[in-house]
Formats: sequence, C-alpha cells, structure tokens
Amino acid sequence: MALTIYHNPRCSKSRKTLEIIQAAGVVPTIVPYLQETPDAAQILAIAASLGTPVADLLRPGESAVREATDLPGLNDDTALAAWIAEHPIALQRPIVVETESGRAVIGRPPENVQVLLP
Repeated sequence: MALTIYHNPRCSKSRKTLEIIQAAGVVPTIVPYLQETPDAAQILAIAASLGTPVADLLRPGESAVREATDLPGLNDDTALAAWIAEHPIALQRPIVVETESGRAVIGRPPENVQVLLP
C-alpha cells in the first residue's frame, strides 16, 4: 500500500491523520506541501481523485482566501488550481492519496483516512 499525505505539521488534524496512518503500519510519503507545493496539474489530479471540484480544496476560513483580491471564479478549476499553487496555505489539509488506486480523502476529521487503510 502506497499512501501520500499532503501534510502540515503545524496542523493538529494533519498530525492526527498521520498518526492514524502510521498506527496502521503504513509508512506514507509525506509531502510538506507548504515547502513542496503541488503544481496546478497536481492540484487538478488531487481534485479528480477526490471526485470534487477544485473549489472544495480551498480552506474558506484561511485569511489568504478571505482576503484574496485575485481569487479566480470558483467554477474555473484550471485557474483556481493555479491560484492554489501560488497560495499553498489555502489548500485544504491534510489530503491523503492512495497512489495505486488513485482514491483520496481529506483528513477532516482525521478518521476519514480509515477508508484507505488496510
């Protein structure tokens, strides 16, 4: 089983999700997305894995989103993915992708990750 977690170690939900994964005996690939920001194509692929529009990957309470003057329309997935790539703090977290199947979940609540675990 190969899992990738888009992780922010300062986020309690992200830490808890990682803890659940590791407790299941899985060693995930950890992507500290604030330092290793996914590009627009990767963000589009993550949204596709989640089966959701890119707008659902935004953290609406995040100041970068609330105060944005350059945020594209929420129905324009391509432009929005490019915007998130430029403003990674706005990306929902944590996101866990099961690499082989392409399935993904957002770890809010952290227990959501259970569907991807053996």
